Amino acid sequence: MPRDLDTCPAEAVAIAVTYASAPEAAVAEIAGRLAQVEASFVLLFVPHRMDRAGLAAALARQMPATAVFGCTTAGQITPRGYDSDGMVALAFRRAHFRVASALIKPLTPVRIADIVSQTERLAARFPATAGRRRLALIFADGLSKQEDILVAALEAGLKDIPVFGGSAGDGLEFAETHVLHNGAFHRDAALLLLLETDLGFRGLGFDHFTPTDKRMVVTRAVPDERLVLEINGTPAATEYARLVGVRHDELSPIIFAENPVLVRSGHTYHVRAIQEMRQDGGLTFLSAIDDGLILTLGRGKEIIRTLDAGLTVADEAGAPPDLILGFDCILRKLEIAHKGLEDEASERFRTHRVVGFNTYGEQHLGVHVNQTFVGIAFFRQRAEAAL
Repeated sequence: MPRDLDTCPAEAVAIAVTYASAPEAAVAEIAGRLAQVEASFVLLFVPHRMDRAGLAAALARQMPATAVFGCTTAGQITPRGYDSDGMVALAFRRAHFRVASALIKPLTPVRIADIVSQTERLAARFPATAGRRRLALIFADGLSKQEDILVAALEAGLKDIPVFGGSAGDGLEFAETHVLHNGAFHRDAALLLLLETDLGFRGLGFDHFTPTDKRMVVTRAVPDERLVLEINGTPAATEYARLVGVRHDELSPIIFAENPVLVRSGHTYHVRAIQEMRQDGGLTFLSAIDDGLILTLGRGKEIIRTLDAGLTVADEAGAPPDLILGFDCILRKLEIAHKGLEDEASERFRTHRVVGFNTYGEQHLGVHVNQTFVGIAFFRQRAEAAL
């Protein structure tokens, strides 16, 4: 697949991709591609190997008048599909969007009352305009272990404003993740963007797992570390391996990706993804975990079919989205790659006009989840459609 720079033909959001590895060259290409766009702000999804200090300096020199936000990633979704190297820039046109931002720092530990107060003040300073709708985007340090509480606090503070987002990534290194606020990178932080738009939009959130009859109880955990030491009274990794049907020494990221554990909330199951096995036999998770929690082993459905079905949305006039801004868990990408389905997944992303990044976790309407695709489908303005 050629690596030329394609600007996505979306109407409300201009998109450019660069494969330049040097920050100055990368920003120069992005700035050149977006030079004619009157942008309210730019979202930047940054490959984890990019020199962040150099990138911040280049943004200050070459795009000083542009509000630039974003995060580091575990992979990108470009107009061509899955990608590991391209830096993606999305310029949200001023004619259709306005934005207010807040940097939540430090993030650890989350102070619920402070976040509720901060988000209430932000929403009050950003009143809705007649005929327009608001939504919020949240990008958090993906290694903070704070997203569950953070998203619940945001839901309380923003009330009827829907919240979507993804946790910043670091490839498969799990060493450092950063959010980008007004051109500067931050660890132990979260970026909150409050958007108003005249476009119709619809939130998306789906996975491809169903519960099995294999259940387990967390009998020893360290909640602050998202660490499970025992399941069913047995070392966690040993018991999980037994339930999956593999040897303890066969556990790997792809085993975790294909055999997640689920937590039931009402009639809905959410994925609690396993990040890694520790040398002491414990399992670290990418979402909240606690003593006494009942977990259910999940079984995967056909991932490409569920991807296609989940992305097939339309407005009230039956028209497809102008753009789907997507946050896709890195464990989904690992499973897709393991099964040799990357080209098929990328084709579905191209067909449905998806651009975004691979995450360490996803935020969907007040819940932090894993191994899930979360997105926002934006629809073009049409006089005949009541959006």
